[in-house]
Amino acid sequence: MTARGELFEITSEAELRELLGEPMPRAVTKERVRLHEVDREWLAASPFCLVATADSAGNCDVSPKGDPPGFTLVLDDTTIAIPERPGNRRADGFRNVLLNPHVGLVYLIPGRGETLRINGRARLVREAPFFDQMVVKGHRPILALLVEVEQIFFHCAKAFMRSSLWRPETWNPEVMPTQAQIVKRVQRTEETLEDLERYYGPEYARRLYQG
Repeated sequence: MTARGELFEITSEAELRELLGEPMPRAVTKERVRLHEVDREWLAASPFCLVATADSAGNCDVSPKGDPPGFTLVLDDTTIAIPERPGNRRADGFRNVLLNPHVGLVYLIPGRGETLRINGRARLVREAPFFDQMVVKGHRPILALLVEVEQIFFHCAKAFMRSSLWRPETWNPEVMPTQAQIVKRVQRTEETLEDLERYYGPEYARRLYQG
């Protein structure tokens, strides 16, 4: 028993299948191992993806990556490259890749409920000729995540439909405090709230590619 009541844990795939049922044949056969022309078109239109990694002990991380549409470079039918821009330098996902190359990617297009999912093995590249194709606002990427595609498929729109994620009339960004207020509340920092509001103000957007 717990404070939340008795938990009935699922401990086998048989139990899981008893609850969920078997997937439709189309859901099973949609997996591919090479990029289709439609996959390339989706990557060319997508400005945002989520990169999931885990270290050798299974500790997980999911990191957002975003740039102008088409920021992920398709090198061939089984290889893509994701540029890295200046960030907070924690490098959680990158450190995971050094220990465990398996990555999972989810690509979004604003307004579309479907997502493109890519699973594969990744390497970190500090320099390559294709970096010239990933320059934004005059800035070359710091490094690139090179992903060898092992599995690729489109995921249906049900989660986005249920959440109404792309319906502006449901948006309420003011439901949470400002980023500066959140930082002040959850982190130990010597900066005053005023300092943080200035840091995350208009200059923040102007520093996106400057580190």
